[in-house]
Amino acid sequence: MLGIGGSLREGSQSERALRIALAGAGEAGATTTVITGPDLQLPFYDTAVLDRSAEAVRLIEAIRAADGVIVVSPGYHGALSGLVKNALDYVEDLRPDRRPYLDGRAVGLAAVAFGWQAAVTTLDQLRTITHALRGWPTPLGGAVNSAEVKFDEAGGASDEKVVRTLRLIGKQVAEFAAAQRAAG
Repeated sequence: MLGIGGSLREGSQSERALRIALAGAGEAGATTTVITGPDLQLPFYDTAVLDRSAEAVRLIEAIRAADGVIVVSPGYHGALSGLVKNALDYVEDLRPDRRPYLDGRAVGLAAVAFGWQAAVTTLDQLRTITHALRGWPTPLGGAVNSAEVKFDEAGGASDEKVVRTLRLIGKQVAEFAAAQRAAG
């Protein structure tokens, strides 16, 4: 299980939300890996460039190996962050694979923004991108208003319902991935 997201600020609210969702996946039996913030500082994705940076290769290989993915983006001005969008653009390198793009993978999604409108529109964009990349968004997605909810360093949040939602997203990704492995 791969977690992608956060912002350039270490310990950001969106990174903490991602770690809670990954904890839910871990509780459901998944082995988790996370790529956040500084590790997502990649060159702008360009299909014409064949020589990828070491960080881009790490991301591509982690996605390729993952049975499930959890993506959490901050919402900036009503949209997902450029950092997360650029990382998702690198999924294009999986196009020629046996499992192209995010095909056959569950994808858990959450957005964290200072206000409901930005959180909801960011989550909607993440779902649209996941569909375009042939991923299977989990039935539950998370829109978190960071004006009302604060995440702490201990892996919790000021609203226990948000923690339960994020853990359930992680659990849904892990359960879907396990079902896909059993069927395949």
